[in-house]
Amino acid sequence: MSEYEDATVEEDVAAEDYTAEEETYTDEATTDYTAEEDLYAEDDTSVSTVTETFDVDGDGIADETITTDGVTLIDTDGDGDAEGMAVDYDGDGISDELSVDADGDGTIESFASDTNEDGMLDTFESDTDGDGVTDQVSVDSNSDGYIDSVATDSNNDGYADTVITDYNADGLVDEVSIDSDADGVADTVLSDSNEDGFLDTAYTEAVPEGDSFQSQTGQVI
Repeated sequence: MSEYEDATVEEDVAAEDYTAEEETYTDEATTDYTAEEDLYAEDDTSVSTVTETFDVDGDGIADETITTDGVTLIDTDGDGDAEGMAVDYDGDGISDELSVDADGDGTIESFASDTNEDGMLDTFESDTDGDGVTDQVSVDSNSDGYIDSVATDSNNDGYADTVITDYNADGLVDEVSIDSDADGVADTVLSDSNEDGFLDTAYTEAVPEGDSFQSQTGQVI
């Protein structure tokens, strides 16, 4: 028998094996799926769940919570009154919004949300002066768990007049933009051009006489 005839035999065997394997795969797949489906119907505990913990007051201890229908009430001090409320809209076990009344006066001071639906809270709105109006918005734009942009309305005119940004996610401020006359255009921009942790470049429409923008430690003054 020549090597060409051997190849013909091997081709026939391969075809038979493929057919048998295909039939076996079809039977097993159908059986396994049906069994798994029945198990799922009979035992709901087979579904994986996510358990969230909260530490709203930042004391390192998980706060007490009560969850019903996707709404979690958070009691930070154990007095029976909720200082926070988390809402899971899509039922994936991860909160999409978080409201916090830190001082317990019945007014929400902070509101956090997951704007890009990646399962992490990335936008935080705060009422820093307690007047019932949001005056600061902090954003984690790259979802690394750290804030990289903070916009503040210091004169309560409804527009951000100071924006602090960390562009490279190194935890250090790269730019401070200030709109002192509330015209929507930055009057002063301080930036760290060489990424050494110090604001070394200043752009201003008009630099006030006798004023300085930065101390030797890099702090804006």
